Amino acid sequence: MDKSIQIISIPNLMVAFVPVVVVLFVLWRWKQGIKSSLWAVARMVVQLVLVGYVLTYIFESDSAWIVMAVLAVMLFSSSWIALRTLSDRRMELFTKAFASIVVGGGAVLMLVSQGVLMLDPWYMPQYLIPLAGMIFANAMNCVSLAGERLSSELGRGENYLAARNTAMHAALIPITNSLFAVGLVSLPGMMTGQILSGVSPLIAVRYQIMVMCMAFGSAGISVSIFLLLVRSSFDSSGRD
Repeated sequence: MDKSIQIISIPNLMVAFVPVVVVLFVLWRWKQGIKSSLWAVARMVVQLVLVGYVLTYIFESDSAWIVMAVLAVMLFSSSWIALRTLSDRRMELFTKAFASIVVGGGAVLMLVSQGVLMLDPWYMPQYLIPLAGMIFANAMNCVSLAGERLSSELGRGENYLAARNTAMHAALIPITNSLFAVGLVSLPGMMTGQILSGVSPLIAVRYQIMVMCMAFGSAGISVSIFLLLVRSSFDSSGRD
């Protein structure tokens, strides 16, 4: 297969904004207000451009310390954002969310990077940072869902064990649906990107299987640890 990737020129990239303009026009005509959508689109462009420059610097630096600093920022940010649905108890539960994502996500990241890809050096930023981003973001979303559902179930008078089981089930619904749908309903971003860049679909499939396994594993491990760690916090509040 052709290994070259199609380069998108700036003028051609502008064509991608045509459907965005269409949606903004509809929002304007329907008097829904477009300020929020405009701000979201503008932030998306600025953030991605900045990330592009930052990643270019990181990849060229080839520094383990810089990679570790980036991973630390990812972990702290994901742990804080995961508790958005429990904002009134954010400070109290932060260390528990952090520990659950560090253990669940960090263990899976090391297993994949060293056991599957066998990166050399271990901190290869071109691999480690994108993989960490996928793992930590997935764990973050699932912990957030689990925390919200646990709080809701306990608030309805359920005991902890019943609420924990319901929260675990609810948190894993998105990733479980993805496992069912991948290859039938959707071609995930990583696989699509590799195919577009000229990689054999058979090789891209192997990477995607790895990604789906690490997403399910990191989600399940992180959520289970979080639900175990927060029991004492909810017990102490008298909602068990």
